[in-house]
Amino acid sequence: MMHRLEAIAAGALLAVLRAMGPVNASNLGGAVVRALGPLLPVSRVADTNLKLALPELDKAGRRRVLRGAWENLGRTVAELPHIGMLRQTASGPGWEIMGESTVLALAAKGGPAIFFSGHIGNWEMLGAACHAYGIAMAGFYRGAANPLIDAMMLDMRGAAIGMDVPMFPKGASGARRALAHLKGGGVLAMLMDQKMNDGIESQFFGHPAMTAPALASLALRFRCPVIPGHVERIGPARFRMVCDEPILLPDSGDRRADVSAVTQTVNDRLESWIRARPESWLWMHRRWPKSLYR
Repeated sequence: MMHRLEAIAAGALLAVLRAMGPVNASNLGGAVVRALGPLLPVSRVADTNLKLALPELDKAGRRRVLRGAWENLGRTVAELPHIGMLRQTASGPGWEIMGESTVLALAAKGGPAIFFSGHIGNWEMLGAACHAYGIAMAGFYRGAANPLIDAMMLDMRGAAIGMDVPMFPKGASGARRALAHLKGGGVLAMLMDQKMNDGIESQFFGHPAMTAPALASLALRFRCPVIPGHVERIGPARFRMVCDEPILLPDSGDRRADVSAVTQTVNDRLESWIRARPESWLWMHRRWPKSLYR
């Protein structure tokens, strides 16, 4: 019964946001979460993260970044019902792109290929933008505890992308399906900025950070393009997709060293994006070892 009530409430909220239009929905979501988010206990985790990653910031600077990060999260959630309607445009709600040649080359050649990004800007826009170029980009997801809301979110993502693409649950079964997807010439998207306890140690903002090695392992296995891409928020429901040229894959003959090198390259690229726009990243999770949070 509780799951059903939660789903009804979520459906009603999405209907309201959809009726408001993308700009108004984004502004409302940003304002509400910017006001309430800093009051939540998890903001203490975010403040510690900021001290670790950007020690040059004083208390006021950290507060500014934290409020901006909460605002970006609120906008991102409120924009979800509208993503499928946003189009490439020079102004107003929608998106523009930097690095279009990289996307066009992939669209012409096809996969296998891997995009990587992080929870930066409105990260949900990356798949929708790639769809505009005919690229069906599959990805991983962490299922919601409520199966009704989980189904609702998957339907909404599918509608946003505009085509039927697989979404793989995190875990062993999802990894096997992702492997088969790449083997069949598919394109896979991976968000690489969260902690993975059974990953490998890599550096992130000068601190050891357990990081998933799957991207590096898959890329080295298929010797496929690995494309860095992220979303810059430039206004309410207004985005810039930035797609860089594929990273160079090492081939030293030492598989373990190559996996480590690719993983570090990914973390370095993520760090550069976050440093440039720290308020656009999701600072609220424990990215570094537990000992640093005492």
